[in-house]
Amino acid sequence: MTFDAEQFKENLTARLRRQYGKDISQANKHDLFDAVSASALEIIMPNWMETRKAYEAKPTKQLCYLSAEFLMGRALSNNLINSGIMDQVKEVLKGMNINYDLVEDEEPDAGLGNGGLGRLAACFLDSLATLEYPGHGYGIRYQYGMFEQHIEDGYQVEYPDNWLKHRDPWEVKRSDLSVSVKFGGQIKYGKTPDGQDRFYLENAEEIIATPYDMPIVAYGSNTVNTLRLWQASSPDGFDLQLFNDMQYHRAVERQNDAENISRVLYPNDNGPMGKELRLRQQYFFSSASLQDLVHHYVNTVGTDFSKFHEYHVIQLNDTHPVVAIPELMRILLDEYNVGWDDAWNVVTKTFAYTNHTILAEALEKWPIDVFQRLLPRVYQIIEEINRRLVIELRQKFPEDYYNQNHMAIIHDGKVYMAWLAIHAGFSVNGVAALHTELLKTQELKNWYALYPEKFNNKTNGVTQRRWLLSSNPELAEFITKRIGHGWEKELSLLKGLEKYVDDEASINELIAIKRHNKEKLAEYLKHTQNEFLDPESIFDTQVKRLHEYKRQLLNVLHIMYEYNRIVEDPNYNPPAHTYIFGAKAASGYRRAKAIIKLINAVADRVNNDRRVRGKLRVVFVENYRVSVAEKIIPASDVSEQISTAGYEASGTSNMKFMMNGALTIGTLDGANIEIVEEAGEENAFIFGLKADEIIKMKSEHSYNPQKYLDRNPQLAKVVNQLVDGTYDPSGMLFKEIHDSIVYGVEGQPADVFFLLADFDSYCQAQEKIAKEYADQKTWARKCLMNIANSGKFSSDRTIEDYVKDIWKLKKVTVK
Repeated sequence: MTFDAEQFKENLTARLRRQYGKDISQANKHDLFDAVSASALEIIMPNWMETRKAYEAKPTKQLCYLSAEFLMGRALSNNLINSGIMDQVKEVLKGMNINYDLVEDEEPDAGLGNGGLGRLAACFLDSLATLEYPGHGYGIRYQYGMFEQHIEDGYQVEYPDNWLKHRDPWEVKRSDLSVSVKFGGQIKYGKTPDGQDRFYLENAEEIIATPYDMPIVAYGSNTVNTLRLWQASSPDGFDLQLFNDMQYHRAVERQNDAENISRVLYPNDNGPMGKELRLRQQYFFSSASLQDLVHHYVNTVGTDFSKFHEYHVIQLNDTHPVVAIPELMRILLDEYNVGWDDAWNVVTKTFAYTNHTILAEALEKWPIDVFQRLLPRVYQIIEEINRRLVIELRQKFPEDYYNQNHMAIIHDGKVYMAWLAIHAGFSVNGVAALHTELLKTQELKNWYALYPEKFNNKTNGVTQRRWLLSSNPELAEFITKRIGHGWEKELSLLKGLEKYVDDEASINELIAIKRHNKEKLAEYLKHTQNEFLDPESIFDTQVKRLHEYKRQLLNVLHIMYEYNRIVEDPNYNPPAHTYIFGAKAASGYRRAKAIIKLINAVADRVNNDRRVRGKLRVVFVENYRVSVAEKIIPASDVSEQISTAGYEASGTSNMKFMMNGALTIGTLDGANIEIVEEAGEENAFIFGLKADEIIKMKSEHSYNPQKYLDRNPQLAKVVNQLVDGTYDPSGMLFKEIHDSIVYGVEGQPADVFFLLADFDSYCQAQEKIAKEYADQKTWARKCLMNIANSGKFSSDRTIEDYVKDIWKLKKVTVK
């Protein structure tokens, strides 16, 4: 992009003078951030407009990436780097005596996602733009994001994540493109003038969806794609008559109900009201996005929808947006009088579905009564889709009544959204080789038997622009000095670093970079949490969503074991080890929140015991988010990827750690398998049962966790310490965790995630880490081998795979 330093300075100065007069030195950090961002957006804006013009000038197939979350993080640094103007902006600010780092730190994270699902969506948008593909994201403009996590007395406490407290300078409101989304009402039947059946809603609740656009800036090209986010409001939300009658709460009731839709990411859905709100959210953004796509198509192509799939492909990011399938049917049937068969032909050529998990609770199912009451016409369409599917199932499995019943989209009083996605989509993909194989042979094997041609694998990736170039500039410079530029857009070029594995100067420089990153993280945590970390210690990190299958509990049980060992054995003298956790537990996930309390209880005891000082420390990083990950990942020595084998679809933090030179301790699960294939098992620490072993034990009901307690007294002691008063005087705080391991709770068998079976193997892997870390140069060589072989895990490669096999997009170069 063209950068005019004088014009940028003039625009920035003018903005600040409007608030502060001539003395702009008095500007506070937020106003500086706002002014710098708005001035940078002015530079980006012409390319944004040119991108839209390029897509309109030569209509081509465009991707709609439909997702409930986009975990964007901060925009300023990423946009400046991708635009190629970071150095020039810093130079201008330096000349104005403005510290860029302070300005950057003032930006809140865009609170639009929770974990890997949302961050993957953000990486995909970055890669689509960089690779010059016409692809856009659609989601919700959450007012408060998920939540801001505070740790109070060791407990997770949720506060509003008010990331929009100030205006977001990177978004553009598009009121001219608002659409109406309807809930409830009664279905009415009539006839069109030419005698066709016509259905429509009466007395429905109307919600206005207003789009806000964010620029997605390409690296190294002029493309600027769009993330369009919808905000909910009521068309008649304020009742003046009620207000004048002094019924103030009722006067704004409709507006509040409407705004609740876009208020919070993933509200607690343990109760019926929470379930209804979640479904309202999903239909809201899916319907608004489809209306947007259809209006655009009609305006540019016309009402011959037989060509719709030639101009649009819609990727469903997990089951959250699957209601878009019957919604597109509704729009075509009811608003454009397309016949059923023709409408279904459009739908089945347009939608593709990505499955992100094998966990049954994540394959969404909606109670019929909730779905039918909230979306009566959409439910009616699903009933017809299901009726036709059941006929197909009876033909395919004539004597198999189990499949006929359990593969129906509607059964057992629920609507099965994953089944709808598989049936209607033209592609179904997993996100790592093992995950896809398990879908085909285990979790979705009946569907694979029905539609084998639909199933394929697309191993996830992350964007190296944010997770290496931006977040780890010293390592990025180290790489560029050795192999030159180009890796920023072709990560496989990192393979050229292998020839420096035995170069002592390179190894020493790599050690120094890691040390400096550790010092920066230590300083950050000292400033924000009053935590004191020793950069000489092993930084052993597990940062990700808190879920039992990810086994943060295995990690903390090992820490308890290690603590006991140091205290009880005066001859045991391991190297200093700092265990770093960062995670949010879903607000309604009781046991996950108890694990957070346990981690903090262990930290409180360990960190205040002089007997282990200098040997062992535990840190829980509060309010884990993208901007914090950008500090933690470059500083980490060890990457904890320890999910129960067969449960983690892919993982993406494992990829970020790998390309930043952390060594993986992990099971052969998700993308860990492919990481080891690329970098070599000798450059990781693999432990535990394999997926097929776990599947066998589950199918045979042969797993007996008690035998592991009987044969390992140290493990038995650790598990008993959950309830014997060691970490909680009452012995009750962690009783449910204890019982879930030893006895089983809530109808589940004991130790569902095989913690005890993998404990010894995990301890041995940790001992190997301690031993090998002592030889810093050998350790650094392993780190360099990981960096050099991380090329496969760029989201650029993933996007090219999607384009080739699923989306069939063509590049559009913006001049």
